[in-house]
Amino acid sequence: MKYGLNIPGAGALDFLSVGALIHRFDPGIIPFRKATECQIHVSGGEFNCAANLSDCFRMNAGIATAMVDYPIGDLIAERVRAMGVKPFYKHFKHNGVNGPNMAAVYSDRGWGVRAPVVFYNRANEAGAMLKPGDFDWKAIFGAGVRWFHSGGIFAALSETTGQLIAEGMQAAKAAGAVTSFDLNYRAKLWNIWGGPERALSVISSIVKHVDVLVGNEEDLQMGLGVAGPEVAAKSKLDPTAFFGMIDKVIAKHPNVKIVATTLREVHSTNRHSWSAVAWIDGKTYLAPTAELDVYDRVGGGDGFASGFFYGMMTGEEPEQAIKLGWAHGALITTYPGDTTMATLDQVKAFARGGSARIQR
Repeated sequence: MKYGLNIPGAGALDFLSVGALIHRFDPGIIPFRKATECQIHVSGGEFNCAANLSDCFRMNAGIATAMVDYPIGDLIAERVRAMGVKPFYKHFKHNGVNGPNMAAVYSDRGWGVRAPVVFYNRANEAGAMLKPGDFDWKAIFGAGVRWFHSGGIFAALSETTGQLIAEGMQAAKAAGAVTSFDLNYRAKLWNIWGGPERALSVISSIVKHVDVLVGNEEDLQMGLGVAGPEVAAKSKLDPTAFFGMIDKVIAKHPNVKIVATTLREVHSTNRHSWSAVAWIDGKTYLAPTAELDVYDRVGGGDGFASGFFYGMMTGEEPEQAIKLGWAHGALITTYPGDTTMATLDQVKAFARGGSARIQR
């Protein structure tokens, strides 16, 4: 047993997540009120992890999710195939007028002193309609799944999505898979239908089945109801406050073996100091700090999580696992879009302390 986890050695899928697929409109550095064109990125926190593990880390990854049978759904499904992710779709028919829809996210990149701006159109979203019973977990896990993952954004979409995650987590535990959950607390989403109190109730019903938590200090406070640190951190890169909360997290959820998060100090939209931290079965680990020139910050956290999961699934030492996550998350900020364009060799080279010298 490593990391305090019993990670299965083999399975038809190394990694399976449940969540909502979205498409993100990206006008680059131009604000939407002046935009004339956009790139379209396919995303979703749970999908990002599966796509990264498949495309960069060459693992067998899948996603259980909603799919609407209309052209936007076709576009998204094509990108899922391109990233090598195996889909388990609950299909919905579009009525030609108002849905159900695949959610849209709008996000410019900002520049310098101007921060990125993010807003949503999740109206009549198919992903929010997912509910317990929509997936045959027995058949899916029966083929063998090593690791099962979901996140707080999907849990916040509706009254049924959190129930579906809990159902999946229970099936995963019964099948012997490791379970992880990215808290990803989003107040805007929770406030629509339940607010902070409902968030605590829903997330608690999920986390009692979870081995590995991803989340920063605010996520731990808002998502788990854990009191904040008594002493404020000197900087966003100071792990003291994060580590100071772990005892309270474990007292509340003794099943949790690992808690990890990224540390990011934003100097400007395009210049960040970047690190990562983990509490692993009673011990603490801190990644190096890198100074990043950021092209597109979206997806860095999922990049960290997927690299960290890969390190654990391949039996790396804890120090190396967190470095792989840190390195992959850093590289993702250098590409457009939410999912990886890195190779495993590039991730390993950066984790070893590689530089930006030209590769000939």
